Order: sequence, then C-alpha cells, then structure tokens
Amino acid sequence: MNGFMRILRLIFLAFLFSQLFQFLPAQSGQEPAYVEWDALSSLPSVGEQNQPIGVAGPVAGIHNDVLIVAGGANFDQPYWENEKKYFDDIWVMFSEQDGTFNWREGGKLEHPVAYSAVVTSPMGLIAMGGCDSETTYSDVMLLTWDPEKQQVRIEYLPHLPQPCANGSAAMIGDQIYLAGGTESLELSSAMANFWRLDLSKYGREDFQWEILPTWPGPERGFNITVAQHSGYADCIYVMSGRKDSGQPGRWEVLQDVYEFNAMNFSSGEGDPWRKRSPMPAARMAGAGLGVGQSHIYILAGADGSLYWQADSLRELHPGFPRQILAYHTITDNWFEAGTMPANQVGTHAFNWGEQMILVSGEIKPRTRTPDIWSIKTLRTAQSFGWINLGAILIYLLILVGIGVFFSFRNKSTEDFFRGGQRIPWWAAGCSIFATMLSSITFMSIPAKAYATDWLYFLLNMAIIALAPFIIYFILPFFRRIDATSAYQYLEMRFNLAARLFASASYIFFQVGRMAIVMYLPSLALAAVTPVSIETSILIMGVLSIIYCTLGGLEAVIWTDTIQTIVLLGGAVLSLIVILIGLDNGISEFMNTGIADGKFRMVEWSWDYTTAVLWVVIIGGLAQQLIPYSSDQGVVQRYMSVSTRKKAASSIWTNAGLSFFATVLFFSVGTALYVFYKKNPVSLDPSYQTDAVFPLFIAQNLPVGLAGIVIAGIFAAAQSTISTSMNSISTAFTTDFIRRFYLISSEKGYLNLARITTMMAGILGTSFALVIAYADIISLFDSYLSILGLLGGAMC
Repeated sequence: MNGFMRILRLIFLAFLFSQLFQFLPAQSGQEPAYVEWDALSSLPSVGEQNQPIGVAGPVAGIHNDVLIVAGGANFDQPYWENEKKYFDDIWVMFSEQDGTFNWREGGKLEHPVAYSAVVTSPMGLIAMGGCDSETTYSDVMLLTWDPEKQQVRIEYLPHLPQPCANGSAAMIGDQIYLAGGTESLELSSAMANFWRLDLSKYGREDFQWEILPTWPGPERGFNITVAQHSGYADCIYVMSGRKDSGQPGRWEVLQDVYEFNAMNFSSGEGDPWRKRSPMPAARMAGAGLGVGQSHIYILAGADGSLYWQADSLRELHPGFPRQILAYHTITDNWFEAGTMPANQVGTHAFNWGEQMILVSGEIKPRTRTPDIWSIKTLRTAQSFGWINLGAILIYLLILVGIGVFFSFRNKSTEDFFRGGQRIPWWAAGCSIFATMLSSITFMSIPAKAYATDWLYFLLNMAIIALAPFIIYFILPFFRRIDATSAYQYLEMRFNLAARLFASASYIFFQVGRMAIVMYLPSLALAAVTPVSIETSILIMGVLSIIYCTLGGLEAVIWTDTIQTIVLLGGAVLSLIVILIGLDNGISEFMNTGIADGKFRMVEWSWDYTTAVLWVVIIGGLAQQLIPYSSDQGVVQRYMSVSTRKKAASSIWTNAGLSFFATVLFFSVGTALYVFYKKNPVSLDPSYQTDAVFPLFIAQNLPVGLAGIVIAGIFAAAQSTISTSMNSISTAFTTDFIRRFYLISSEKGYLNLARITTMMAGILGTSFALVIAYADIISLFDSYLSILGLLGGAMC
C-alpha cells in the first residue's frame, strides 16, 4: 500500500504542476468553419449555343454516382434584348478515376421546364412542378440513371395538389416536403403550401401527396427549404423568399424562418411549427444544405437590394451577395461562414459523397454561369499543444503503472476477481460511481443537455430512490451466497439455463458498452488533436488491456477512484470557466436557460416514444435497477469489501456522487448552450454534437488544465472498459468454465482469467472501430438502447 500511496502523491503533484499553466492564455478562439470551393467542370452548351452557357432553375442532382442536369432557362446574348428561353436538354456528367469529368447527352425532357423543386433521393432525382414561358406545371418527374443502358429514364410520380413553380423541397428519411411556390407565373399567386410525399408508399394506392398544416407566416415563393436535426428531432426549415406586396409591380422581401418538427406532427403532440430567428439578410431563390449534425449553410440567393436598379445597371450590376450565411439549429443563431466565388441564384445544392455540389445559376440579372462547384467543409485545426499532450501521456502511463503494481498481488482468482476483499468501502463506492459514470456521462450528458434540456435529469435521480431497496433487498442475496458471479443466484433460484442465459447476455451487453465508451473519448481527442479516432481507439484499447490484464479488480478500483476525483474536478473547473466567459456570469446562464426552456425537466404526454415524465420515471427506475441488481461489474464491488455494512456504505457513496455529478453535468451542458449561443461562430459544423464539450475544453481551458481534463475523459472510458473486461472474464470463467470444472488448478483459472480479459478488450476495441464509421446523432440515446435491449431481460 505504501507504493500505491506514492503513486497517489505523484498524481497530486502532477496536477498541481499543471495548475502553474492556468494563467497562461487559453486556446485561441476558433474562426468560422470556412468552406473550400473547387471548380469541377462547366455545363455543356444547351439549345443552339456553340459554347458552354449556364441555365437558371435546372433539375440537378446525383443518381448512381453520376451528375444529372436537365432543363433550365437563360437568355441569348445580348441578354437585355432577348426573351427568356426554356430548355428540355438532359446532360450527364461522370467522374473519372483520374479526377476528370466528362459529359454526355442524356436525352430530352417531355417538355422544357425550369424552376422546379428538386430533391436527390435514393430512388433518383425528383423534380416537382416548374414552369416554362406560358405554363406552371404540377408534374412530378423521377429521373434515374441506368448504368447498363447508359441513359436517363423518366418516370412520372403522383401530381402535386396544384401547379407550383419557384418552390423548394427537402427530405427527411423517405418523406419529401415541398414548401412555397407560385401557382402561376405571377408572384401574386404565391402560396402558403406545405405538401408531403412518402416514398415508402411507392406502388401503393395511397401513394399520393398529403396537404399538411402550413407555417404561421405569410405565403411565399423563391424560398429555401432545408432538412436538419434540431437537437430534438429531424426538422424542415422554411426560410426567406418573397411575396406580393399588393402594389402593382412591387413585392416584399422575406427573412423569416420557420421550423417544422416532423416527430411532433406524427405524434399529434404540440404545434409542429415554431418561428425561429430571422435571417440577417434575405436569400431569395437560393440554395441551402444541412451541414454536419446541426448546421445549415445558405450557399446562394439574392437579397433583393438592387433588384429595382437592374434595368439601369445592366452589365454594371455587381452580382448578388457572396457571404455564406450559416444557421445553427440548436442555439437558433445566424453567422457568416466565409464567402463564395460567385453567388449563383436559381440553382440547387446537394451532396455528392463528402462534397456539396452547386450547379450553374444566375450570377447577376439575366447573366447565367456554366460553372459547377464542389464545396467542402474545412475543419478548423485545434492547437492542443505539447503541454496538454504531455499531461495526457503522463496520466495514461500512470494508469498502466498502477496495473503493473497490483499485478504482483494477484495470486488467485479471488485476488483477480474480488481484490481479496481488501478494498475500502469509500473506494468501492467511487468505483461503482466511476463505472456507471464513464465517458458517457462526461461527454454525452452535457451534449444532451446542450442540444435539448433537462428531461433526462430524473432518469439519473432514480438511484437515490432505489438505494434503500438495493441495500435491503438486493445486496443481502449476493453477500449471503458469497457470489463471485452475479448469476450464481439464478441457478440456485431457477436453473442452470437461467444462469447461463443471463451471463451470456451480460457479456454481449458489455462488449457493446465497451465499444461506445471507447469511441467517445476517441471522438474527443480527434476533435482537439491531430490524432485520428481510429488511432485513439487503438491506443486506449491497448493500454486498458495491459493494466486490466495485469492488475485485476484491485487495479481497476483504484484507477476508478483516481479518475472520479479528476473527472468531477475537471467538470467543476470547466463550468467555472464557462460562467466566467459569459458577460453576466450566473445570471446570464440562468436567464438564457430559462428563456429558452433549457431547464425543462418534465413533459406531460401519453406518447411513450418520447421522454415524457412517466416514461422517464419508469425508464430511470429500470435503468438504475439493471446494473445494481444484475451487472457483474457492480456486484463485484459489493463483494470487494469485507462486510455487508461496508458494501451498503459504498452504495450510499455512489448515490451521493451520482446526484452531485448529474446536477454538475446537466449544468455544464446548459452552460455550453448559453456560451455557444453567444459565440456561434466558434462551432465548427464538422464536429458532432457529442464532441461539443471536448471542443470547448480545447478552445477555452488554460494550457495544461485542458490536457488534464481530456486525460480524465480517457481515464473515465478506460475505467469502464477495464471494469467490463474484468467482469466479462469473471462471468465467463465462473459461469462457463469453473461451473463445469473444465480446469483442474487455480493457476490455470488465473491464466484463463487473464487471457479472457485480453480477448474481451480486443473484441470491444474492434466494435469501437466499427462505431467510428457510423453517423450517430446522440451516443447517450444509443447507449440507452443497448442497455434496454440486453439489460432489461437480464434484470
């Protein structure tokens, strides 16, 4: 124990040393997430022109990895002396392996058309409505590329409820939402229309357009419609546009923004529409696209400022505004995110792999461009520094050192699985807390509170209510049978099959849990350092395997105790730094949080698919009961202390720490919301929502302290991983090998325990690498899904 105390003193001195750097300047604030523009190619000639010439309002998008451009309108030169022409040409662009692009003719549309609403769907390009010089259409076309016959196929889908041009559409899942537009060629026919087509009903009799409730604002055409996640759910955003002013030849510019919550509409709970912050400037006939998990970029559009001077300016017109407007759906804020080479009004933006595409359009009145642009979001590099990296390295090496130290005390499986029952009750309590806390609590709960509110707060508070029940009704069973495995009781109470089923379920659950909690800190490190997510997962997985395989449960519990202190201390310091960064400190935190509903804890409804009060209470009780009654990792802590009374004290210690941590981490999440609402330009859309806390740490915490806090995130994850590895080894060895007396010696069982621990770590690391390639909106929700799926039956 003297050696271990020396390790503790070393950690304490290292932490004090890091504080010497807290008065150094924090990491510099992040600049806007600028985008990079690259010219891909030029649109081929259309009509009778012999040179590349652009069009406005084309049908454009991607299908089967080719770019399809059809229709559109332009003016022959001289632009100001000719009438607008509409086209029926279809062109297809291929991306070659050498990086070049080639065009070929793709046939003709049934009739010339421009200014359709267009979405790129898995089925193909869907063009809705549109017009020519005389008619507004209600046709809905599906354009697909047939790679075998090398041609564009056209199929007609159900007509719109009425003719519509100059509208805009977006998709959520299989559902297309079309908003706005004009019923005729005149702006006076602008509509307040909101229609939906469910592509999953394709081929059925009810495959028709639905008329949905419209936004609480004026009718409009030339608007922008974009789909993005709001923090709560996938939503449709209807923005800007223009409407008739009621005066001959005049119209009104619109800057208002409305959000449609498709989940609220489907459940019938609450108003699906809400008004959001207006755009800083109009962007009519523009193009917008969801970027990342919670940003919208407006990549084109006219503000109408020089519209009435166009006839006099003609070629002297400077073009449309080139600022890229960005909107953050969570904080409801607008900011500028760079500039574009030219503002191409009257076009569509869509994704082609990892790049955004903008096709042709109008760069000044009557002047079209044939340019096709590729747009990529640039991640702003974070300067983490050698001091912070050094703090992480030292911390991780200390954890490995603890594993090596305790490896010499493991003489039997009793030592390896139960620490020889030498653990103090307070350390066991800290270990239970740290095991349940993990990096999920440290990162995902602040991210959840930042993106939504405190509805999940009561979920964690269930442990306070359950602690007496666990102490008086659950704990005595395990102490009475002197359980090494939590599932021994099931065989005594029921049969061997129940024991083996529960043990196997636990093993599978822990593998999934390991993967999630290993991925989270890797996401954090990748967000603030040049180290990739995959590399971080491998480093953390290997180190965890080493110290857990060597040190057994005793090493796990003492590293848990250390990381509890570091994690809570780091979160408290982070909250203080956030509050100091606000102009009015705590009062601004409270006032903004209350005004925006961020402290909401209760939602009254009977919809069991959302976090309403009764669902949270039942779910919270079940969530907390699962680990404390059936989690091998927690039961091992019950058995790592010498008496039942000490085990009860460890449970109360965990409950007290859980209450403090829950209040702390939800407060951090709300504080992050208030901070980034004030500083939206600091949010890089390339970062996932779950990375918002480590992003703040890297940007704003003092040098050295940021490294300690990030190291604490790693320690939290490694604590959970090591617990999972050790408990998987315990369950497998005790329930499947020792139960059938497959090994004859205690040394053989100890060697098997080490090997199983190592294999569990390798499996968890592998699954974490798989998760790294998945686009998950909320890892906290994903974790709860895995817990409910595999833990519920076991409990």
